[in-house]
Amino acid sequence: MNQPQRLFDRARVRTHRDRAAPAFSQYDFLLRELAFRMADRLPDIRRTFPTALELGAHTGSLAEYLGPEAGIETLIQSDLSAALVTEAPGLRLVADEEFLPFAPASFDLVMSVFSLHWINDLPGTLVQVFRCLKPGGLFLAMLPGGETLKELRAAFEQAEMRITGGLSPRISPFVDVKDAGSLLQRAGFTLPVTDSEILTISYENPLKLLADLRGMGESSALLSGLRHFTRRSVIFAALDYYQRQYAEPSGRMPATFEVVTMTAWKPDAPKA
Repeated sequence: MNQPQRLFDRARVRTHRDRAAPAFSQYDFLLRELAFRMADRLPDIRRTFPTALELGAHTGSLAEYLGPEAGIETLIQSDLSAALVTEAPGLRLVADEEFLPFAPASFDLVMSVFSLHWINDLPGTLVQVFRCLKPGGLFLAMLPGGETLKELRAAFEQAEMRITGGLSPRISPFVDVKDAGSLLQRAGFTLPVTDSEILTISYENPLKLLADLRGMGESSALLSGLRHFTRRSVIFAALDYYQRQYAEPSGRMPATFEVVTMTAWKPDAPKA
């Protein structure tokens, strides 16, 4: 049986999150916005979820937005980083999304907000999520899509090609909204629905974007990425390209985040 290609260093993912933990509240505005949007979707489903799980809970933003109308009685929050999830309110534990430590049919609902993009075997994790859901359970996740950070990606590609004559992987490959539904079906889910929307965040300069990504624990963890510091000339050239190519009339810099939302159900148990 072929093993999935390993793209990410999971130890580095944990290290980046641990490093971000002390000042995380200064940089979590994007995650909070997405957590709010996910919480806002649940009342429309008109179902109750006695036991729910959040994968990649960070410091618990989603839990803060879940009101009684969400229909959740017990929420368990997990994250790869102990330093982050310790700050979450309520029930929490340290768990790796690649090796879920939950018994089959444990949860009525599994959610995730911008965490599953650092998984080496997303189809395998979706199978594990399917297994730990009860029959009739719901899976709801938000992941960054392919348009995410397109400006930053282009800026570094242009700078590196001009200065070094080659390219180094710097930004994680993200899920394609067209493929998301197929991944859910392969895992066994029914009624898969995927949608995408673009969020554009305006920055004073590209350096602030880089600082925010680091502050969110989103620095690159690509196994094929550079193992040494990027040359200053490449960084300055990339920042210059970003400003010249993408600056708005106001002088501020846009950063694109594509949000892919995946919704799917585990089939009900067969009737006797």
